[in-house]
Amino acid sequence: MQTVFSWFKPNRRREIREDRKHLEARARRLLKGYLSADSPRKQRYYEVIAGAAAACQPDFSDPNLENAQLSQATAEAALKVVKLREHQRIADNDQVAALITDAYATVAVAYRRASAAYATDEEMQKLRTAAVHLLTMAISYMAAQTDEAAQK
Repeated sequence: MQTVFSWFKPNRRREIREDRKHLEARARRLLKGYLSADSPRKQRYYEVIAGAAAACQPDFSDPNLENAQLSQATAEAALKVVKLREHQRIADNDQVAALITDAYATVAVAYRRASAAYATDEEMQKLRTAAVHLLTMAISYMAAQTDEAAQK
């Protein structure tokens, strides 16, 4: 079980530094793009974000794992995708590739919420909150689309 004091451990600070380096600018760019998008483009954002979130879900189900551990595993999976795409220079070759990489970054930031990774960083907390809201909207939108398709 994590305590409040574990948030101050060196590996938490390192995690925040790494997130700032790989995730922060990308998540902010995606959120700004979403806010300025028209309705059809917002739907595309929902699809990409929900897809990134689904792709990062752990493929194991251990009933002993807590939500924070599952969230951390999801965040780490999304971060790995961002790093891989950056390393392969996929991230900024075109707008679609950048959007996909930014979606994974946003998913990583959002899933850091439940793991309390940003407890000591106010700016990252604000970004995390916005990312969680957008992720929730995207998942809800995709669930509604699935329900609508099933009814036809």
